[in-house]
Amino acid sequence: MNKVAVTSRSFSKHPFLRTKLLEQYSNVKFNDAGLSLSGESLIEFLSGYDKAIIALEEVNDPLLSALPDLKVIGKFGVGLDKIDLNAMNRHGIKLGWTGGVNKRSVSELVVSAAISLLHRTVFASAEVGHGEWYQIKGRQLSECSVGIIGCGHIGKDLVSLLKPFNCNVLSHDILDFPEFYLENGVKAVGLEELLRESDVVTLHLPLDTCTINIMNCERLKMMKEGAIIINIARGGLIDEDALVECLKSNKLSGAAPDVFAKEPPILSAFSELDNVLITPHIGGSTEEAILAMGVAAIDGLHNAKDPLKFL
Repeated sequence: MNKVAVTSRSFSKHPFLRTKLLEQYSNVKFNDAGLSLSGESLIEFLSGYDKAIIALEEVNDPLLSALPDLKVIGKFGVGLDKIDLNAMNRHGIKLGWTGGVNKRSVSELVVSAAISLLHRTVFASAEVGHGEWYQIKGRQLSECSVGIIGCGHIGKDLVSLLKPFNCNVLSHDILDFPEFYLENGVKAVGLEELLRESDVVTLHLPLDTCTINIMNCERLKMMKEGAIIINIARGGLIDEDALVECLKSNKLSGAAPDVFAKEPPILSAFSELDNVLITPHIGGSTEEAILAMGVAAIDGLHNAKDPLKFL
C-alpha cells in the first residue's frame, strides 16, 4: 500500500486537493501544522513514506540518503531549482512534474505589476498616505517595449496578454522559437540589446549556475534610463544590492520583486523606497493556479518519470 506525505502547506489546507488525493490514496499525511520543513524536520516528516508531494522544500542527496523508502516525488509547483535531479536519479526516485501549470497566474501578475509601476501607483499611494493630494504623472504600458528574458511557458503566455497593449516585444532565450516569434511578432535579440531597448524587463528563468545573478550590477546599468524590472521567477536572478542602488539613483524608475535570494527577506533597503512593488512570492498563488498545480502533483505520483528527463 502506498503511503503519501504532503509537505506543502497550501496543498494541505486545500479541501478539494485533500479530497482528490484521499480518493486515490488511503494512507496520507498532510502538513496540517503548517510547518516550514527543512533538514532534519523534513527527513522526520517524510520518513517511512514511499511517495511525497513537495513544494519549495530542498531535495538533495543527504535528504534522499536518509529516506530509503521514498520512491516517487510529485512536484507541487513548476520550479525545479531546489531539486537535485541527479541525486534523485542516483537513488532511483522518479519525479512527477508538469511545466507551465501556473503560467496564467504569473503572467497576469507581471502585467499588473508593469501597469502599477508605470503609473507610479506605489508612489502615489505613499503620497496620499502622507497627506498629499496632487496629480502624479506616469506612463502607459501601451506601446512600450517589453523585454522578456526566458520565453518558456510563462514568457509565451505573457506575449499573448500583451497583445492588446500593442507592445514592442523583445525576447532573449537560450532556445530559439522561430515559429512562435514569427506568429506573434516577437523579436529575438541578445541580452544586451534587450536591456538597452526595453522599457519593461521581466525575468522568467530557472535559477541555476548559468542564471544566478544574471542581472548583476553591470547589466542593471545597461538598462534603459527610467526602465522598470520585474522578477516573478526566482530569487537570486538579480543582485539585490545593485538593484537598490539603481532605484535610489533613479537609473531605474521601478522594480517589482516577488521573489528574493533569501525568503523571507530582510527588506529594510527596499522598504525605504517608494518605487518598489514588493509581494511575498505570490506569482503562482491564485486559486486557479493552486488547483492546477495540486492536480498535476497528484497525477505525478502515478505518472512519474526518470528525473534526468527534466534536465
